Amino acid sequence: MVHSFIMVKTAAGESERLVDAIRGLSQISEAHIVAGDWDIIAELDTDEVYDVLKTSSSDVQGLKGVDDAKTYISLDD
Repeated sequence: MVHSFIMVKTAAGESERLVDAIRGLSQISEAHIVAGDWDIIAELDTDEVYDVLKTSSSDVQGLKGVDDAKTYISLDD
């Protein structure tokens, strides 16, 4: 199991709409609007690292209103 986090920066006023869209993605277990350098943090568990890449680069970054995203893979259980 690969546990990871996707940090998402959104266009102005898009966080609430996008957090709902991100929560609707099949690989995402949780997503929250947060204060700080990023607007949304999403958490996901996948079988393979490739699934993390697909979810981040295609699914999340493909949403209209997403300006930037960074993915972090957890190194502990």
